[in-house]
Amino acid sequence: MPEDGKTPGRMGRAWAEVDLDALDHNAAALRALLPPGCQLMPAVKAEAYGHGAIPVARELNRLGVDDFCVATAEEGARLRRGGVRGDILVLGYTHPGDFPLLTRYDLVQTVVDGPFAGALEECGKPVRVHIGVDTGMRRLGFPAEEPGPIAGVFRRKNLRVEGVFTHLCAADTCLPRDRAFTLGQAEAFRRLIEELEGRGCAVGKTHLLSSYGLLNYPRLGGSYARVGIALYGEGSTRADTERWKDLLRPVLSVKARVASVRTLRPGEYAGYGLAFQAREETRIAALSIGYADGFPRSLSNGAGRVLLHGRGAPVVGRVCMDQTMVDVSHIPQARAGDAAVVIGSWGEETIRASETAEAAGTITNELLSRLGPRLERIPVRGQSFSGSL
Repeated sequence: MPEDGKTPGRMGRAWAEVDLDALDHNAAALRALLPPGCQLMPAVKAEAYGHGAIPVARELNRLGVDDFCVATAEEGARLRRGGVRGDILVLGYTHPGDFPLLTRYDLVQTVVDGPFAGALEECGKPVRVHIGVDTGMRRLGFPAEEPGPIAGVFRRKNLRVEGVFTHLCAADTCLPRDRAFTLGQAEAFRRLIEELEGRGCAVGKTHLLSSYGLLNYPRLGGSYARVGIALYGEGSTRADTERWKDLLRPVLSVKARVASVRTLRPGEYAGYGLAFQAREETRIAALSIGYADGFPRSLSNGAGRVLLHGRGAPVVGRVCMDQTMVDVSHIPQARAGDAAVVIGSWGEETIRASETAEAAGTITNELLSRLGPRLERIPVRGQSFSGSL
């Protein structure tokens, strides 16, 4: 932090701060949970869940993390162009038109099924791959109960198989049904790996844990834990965030500038559709953030809130594309130019991303990954805030 205590960066109308100290803490905390022989493979897809993929991956590189996973080949290519080192696994489908990115940027592609394996083979160049296996999610991957087609991938001359993995789709709880399903997935995966090895296939790395797999089922093991939301200090739900609050620290905060403060007389309306009507004299502040920045429209009419001068200010009227109005009648010191906390802390008050996601009727993962590109991501070390920026 600079000597004047102010956050570096442009800090214009609205911005996000990414606390690298919190990221470092979470990486260390999650590493401590890893079973023997397992390494972190952070998920930095969707701009590292809205945090900024390149600065996050560079910081993790500095900590000795050299394996990452992304959703698309273009995401992997951007990391490479940003100087990120190590293996980068593309978890999703890549169109044949983008196959050149795989070899140009030394990416590892998931083989999602047999026809896709054939298309990769026909590109005519050696491609590094991991084989995706479906053990019950029914999304992508070869069916685990059919080892023959999977073994056939190992015989393709242009595919360099370096790993096999699956995805646990119910590991976010330990409820009896979900636990039984998760353990069943793990057992199906174990049997498949055993069958492939019995057929002489060098399976390489094996992995099945994501954030919740590591937190709830670390004994399932594997070569990698593909941690995503937990790395960023949150759970997918508010309850999960609360559950792990002593282990993980929130990495991201969002702040927005107060553009205007004005007073409504009783009976006056504000916002689109006359959605808010003042019952008494009401001071409202217009914030320079809206749904185009990732502040959901579903937070309209009191569903959402922000912090100003350490106090909560509820949303009034409808969230607009570029602006949001909040009630500051009880915050007399609120002025144009103040910075409001949309996600984060101010003194003793905190709004976690999971709280905002719950209020918006979604999960933390969606809320964070949909934060818009107009929010400049500003790396900081530690979080301290007084509102005078």
